[in-house]
This record gives sequence, C-alpha cells and structure tokens, in this order.
Amino acid sequence: MRRRPGIAGLQNAAATRDQFRLVGENVAKVRTDVMKEQLATFRSQLEEFARKHKNDIRKNPIFRQQFHEMCAKVGVDPLASNKGVWAELLGIGDFYYELGVQIVDICIATRSHNGGLIDLLDLRKLLCQKRKATLESLSEDDCLRAISKLKVLGSGFEVISVGRRKLVRSVPTELNKDHSGILGLGQAEGYVTVEQVEKEFSWSTGRAIDALETLLKEGLAMIDDGHRDGKRRYWFPCVTVSSETTSGETKS
Repeated sequence: MRRRPGIAGLQNAAATRDQFRLVGENVAKVRTDVMKEQLATFRSQLEEFARKHKNDIRKNPIFRQQFHEMCAKVGVDPLASNKGVWAELLGIGDFYYELGVQIVDICIATRSHNGGLIDLLDLRKLLCQKRKATLESLSEDDCLRAISKLKVLGSGFEVISVGRRKLVRSVPTELNKDHSGILGLGQAEGYVTVEQVEKEFSWSTGRAIDALETLLKEGLAMIDDGHRDGKRRYWFPCVTVSSETTSGETKS
C-alpha cells in the first residue's frame, strides 16, 4: 500500500515550486533588463546616426525611407510628435506635416473632377508642382507616411490598391470588391461598358449596372452616351488622368 505524503512533504513541494517560480521570474527580469539596455543602446546609436546623416535623411527620399525602416526595428517613430529629440534633430515631423496639409489641399481641389479618388502617382506629380520639386525628390513612401498620419481626420483618407495602381481616397466611400474590380478593368481604356463588365466577371446585367451606378452616384464615374453603337461608356477620371499623363511622358 502506497504511503501518502504528509504535511511536511506537501510543504516541501510547495516551497520547491516557489523557489522555481522565483528563479524563473529573476531570469525573465534579467532578460528584460538586458533587452531594455540593448534597445537604449540602439536608440542612442540611431540618434548619433541621425545627427551624422541629417542632410541625407532630409534630402534623399531613398535614404529617408531606409532610416524609417531602421527606426521601426527598434520601436522608434520619428513622426509620433513634432516635439522631442527627433523633431529637433531632423525636422522631419514638420516635413510630413506640411506634406499632409498639401495632400489635403490637392484632394479637395480635385474632388469635383475625380470624385475623391486620385491615383497616387498623379498626387505625387501635383505635390511636386506645388512644392516646385522634382518627382525623384518626393518618394511614394513619403506620400504614404504622410497619408497614414491623416487618418486622425476621419475615415476618409486611405490608400487602396486597384490592379497595379494605388489610389488615394479622400471621401468616406465604401468600395467593395465589385467596385474595385470595375476600376481595375477601366485602367485599360479609361472606361468600361456594361457588356464589358458582364463578360469580364461573368456577372448578370443587374449586378453590373448596380455597381456602375453606385460609382456614378459617388462621383467616381462619368457617363458618355454619344457613341454610334449606342453603348453607354462609364469613364473613370481617377484612372484616366494617370493614363493620359503617363502616355504624354512616354511620347516626350
């Protein structure tokens, strides 16, 4: 017959468990302290790097993107505030703040034409015109970071992908997969017809018309009924403008 452990045995077992728990907590604390010390060292080195390469970070968009990636790895966000060491070191908080204000201005100014949906490349070109700068001096990454900070203004500002393009949305329009698919199809010629949509996606006429009329209602499409074949064209300025700009640059 097995002998059950007595009170002393249970107390010893409990004491042993407590000792293991304390050892485990001490090991975890030591590891945490070491990691905090390493992060502090990394941040200090990052600040020194920023001081040394201040001009490159401010003037070179590729270098600036790589710097942001380094910051992200050690949990530093130079854009979190316009105050503090990063604002004093680089002034990049002011750079993105100014860029964000200009993006809002352009989106509002072009909204009557594109319905609040503008190609990211077109936005970059308009920003460069406004800033009297070259396209190479302002990267796509700069625009994306500035737009990410505009989310505090509400649900209107965000970047969506349509086919191979990135579009900046500045109005709180809900685009579902049907709408995104149609915009992607419209990139080829700048417009689509109901028949094209039906054929491409194997949709019913009702589904195609419903999606197209929603885009029209939201100001993202324009209609053209002046063709001999009698087929209505739905034009999309948000993709048409970019196509015309790109082809014009290719010819030049």
